[in-house]
Amino acid sequence: MPLGQRARGSQGRTAPGWRVARLCAVLSPLFGASALPVPCFAQALTSSMFTPSVGGFAPREDSPLRSVGGQDDMRPTYGIPPASGAAGSGYDSLNRKRKVAKPYPGTPHPTPNPPLQAPRVTAPVSPSFAGTAEGAPPRRRLKIDDDPFGQVGNRAGSFLVKSAVEVWGGYDSNPSRLSEPRSSAFYRIAPELQATSLWSRHAVDLDLRGSFTGYGTEFPTTSGASSVPVDIDRPDFNGRLSGRLDVTRDTRVVSAVRLRLGTDNPGARDNIIQYGLSKYPIYATYGGTAGFEQDFNRLQLQVNGNIDRTVYQNSKLIDGTSWSNDDRNFNQYGVQARASYDLTPGVKPFVEVVTDKRVHDTRLDRYDYERDSTGGYLKGGTSFEFSRLLTGEIAAGYGWRDYQDPRLKRMDGLLTSASLIWRATGLTTVRLDAVSSINETTLPGVSGSLSRDYTAQVDHAFRRWLIGTARFGYGTSDYQTAGQDKRYFAEGTLTYKLSRTFAIKGSLRHDWLESGSGGVNTAATVVMLGVRVQR
Repeated sequence: MPLGQRARGSQGRTAPGWRVARLCAVLSPLFGASALPVPCFAQALTSSMFTPSVGGFAPREDSPLRSVGGQDDMRPTYGIPPASGAAGSGYDSLNRKRKVAKPYPGTPHPTPNPPLQAPRVTAPVSPSFAGTAEGAPPRRRLKIDDDPFGQVGNRAGSFLVKSAVEVWGGYDSNPSRLSEPRSSAFYRIAPELQATSLWSRHAVDLDLRGSFTGYGTEFPTTSGASSVPVDIDRPDFNGRLSGRLDVTRDTRVVSAVRLRLGTDNPGARDNIIQYGLSKYPIYATYGGTAGFEQDFNRLQLQVNGNIDRTVYQNSKLIDGTSWSNDDRNFNQYGVQARASYDLTPGVKPFVEVVTDKRVHDTRLDRYDYERDSTGGYLKGGTSFEFSRLLTGEIAAGYGWRDYQDPRLKRMDGLLTSASLIWRATGLTTVRLDAVSSINETTLPGVSGSLSRDYTAQVDHAFRRWLIGTARFGYGTSDYQTAGQDKRYFAEGTLTYKLSRTFAIKGSLRHDWLESGSGGVNTAATVVMLGVRVQR
């Protein structure tokens, strides 16, 4: 029986299933000849199909697509619920209390509500400059600058040139060093110039330092050994030009020229020679050195020839006349020999001997004494360098001077010299200096003066830009039968470095002078404030 008739016979009328049978007859050829026959049946009618309910023909409780999670609300949910992704200690948009995160032991506590900072923008750097270019050698790391406020200098060809000038203003309680002090304000201008060659062989060094101190007060002359001029303005200059010619690896030729300008120091007994001076006479000492150095493995020999001349201006008196100082002018000729040995890489002991002759322009001085003399010294010491912490040179010896006039006694005694630098810490440096010399004088019956001066200096950096300096000094001048003078001073300086170019300096100093011949004892306090400009 055909499928349609079977359906009509079973239902008593044409059933809706005949449409389904007709659809099956149309689709069956699509499965091919090898497809198995599949029976097709129509959906049976139920009472729920005619029940009007939200959701279609079937109620929600009978629908096979109903939600498994719940039966109350079947509406779909869109978006993310508030604070659904916050952890136990994170931010909650519903303002509910959260747990406070506990930091690990030893970690710093976070700053509450840190200020917002703009992102730092870094300018791009070319690979060639950064040293990351392909095939380019890596860039060498720059050395850490030990003195970030130090003097840099300028390049002039193959020379490194450093220049500076200091301008001071101050107050001196006793500038003329009198027993009855009279104070005065003053100013000081001090320029500097240094130049050093940067050659792999040979060398040339130039060092020029000068100053001028001016006072706005005139001082009346007084009688006695402590008389001073009316005008006590004083210039000062010290210059040196030295060179080295490397002939071979072990042979060098050395030379130098020097110039020293100055005036007599106030209060010194061997310098004040006239009364009623209008101003201090200026003297100049200039000369040169020529010699050679030879190395024999660790042994080094050095021989130099020296020649110097000292010339004084004529003294100007307040009455308009002048006084000749030709008897103080003299020439000095000398020979210096030194032998040193590299005992270890940091210790180099040496022996040095010097002999010289002084010839004055006039045979007799103003008191009819013959001041021509011969002398020298012999000393031994060592230069050393221990891990860059302690460097310098120290020596001691014996010096002498014999005079042409038999009435002038022989001058001799212990001579010491030292220049030590101790870097106690990265911020503190200690320096010790000692100088000894036999000086000329015009005091009648006195051969000369044996002077010894010792200075200790401590520099401490409170900050890299704030340097404190303390200096202490002690010196003596022995005049044989005329007694001995003693000198003391204490000084403190504070330097505030604004940059590598500008610095502000303040200084406080006190001087004492004790005369050993019944003379006048003096004291003075000096306060200064200045500015230093350097390049």
